[in-house]
Amino acid sequence: MSADEDDITEELLADAEKLTGLSLELLGLDPHPDDMTAEQRLQFDPEDLEEMAAVTPEDREKLVRQTRLLAGLLWNSSSILIDQLFRDLGTLSQLEAVTPTDIAGTSVLSSLPPQFAASYDAKFAQKFIVVAADVTASLVRGWTAPGCLAAELAVRCLLDQAEITEDIYELDLPEDWRADVEEVLLEDADSEALYSDRLDDLEDDASELDFEHWFKPFTAGDTVPPYAYS
Repeated sequence: MSADEDDITEELLADAEKLTGLSLELLGLDPHPDDMTAEQRLQFDPEDLEEMAAVTPEDREKLVRQTRLLAGLLWNSSSILIDQLFRDLGTLSQLEAVTPTDIAGTSVLSSLPPQFAASYDAKFAQKFIVVAADVTASLVRGWTAPGCLAAELAVRCLLDQAEITEDIYELDLPEDWRADVEEVLLEDADSEALYSDRLDDLEDDASELDFEHWFKPFTAGDTVPPYAYS
């Protein structure tokens, strides 16, 4: 590991303490049976408890460090995400008209479903920034499921950024971390269908995935920042 890689690792481990909205368990770390209450142990099969208890102290220490590193990466990536979205907004604000080619050259908006690229103008970017900021705030105040399609897409953009940082620094993260995190943050998410080449064939679901509905709350109980939902 180079000096730069060592520096970013220590920085991310320190950032992990700031990610108070998600526990290490939610990020995929299995608790040790000795640390569970009797009620918590009832949620696991005896075979699973036995397997969790068999983890050596050395392996347990490694797993905890990897998951803390993941927590710090999410914190760090959330800041980079918002910074790059403002950069994208600055780029779009200088254009008289937005084309898919313009969007392909942006830092974050290029990760959104490409078939709608012509609609990603400066006003959209402003609304998306507000939603993305609300999503990243949940990493601190306590995680709540995304309340609209745009919020789900913001989560995907956040994880895309995390993967970029992981690749650059070759971080030692938990195996299959993205799939595990998506299962928690994007449970029953509809936004994945927006990346399908067969979106027009989804029939009943297609209308709910229309661009005009991206900032609309899923249900009356879901919240979307007023600026975005206007």
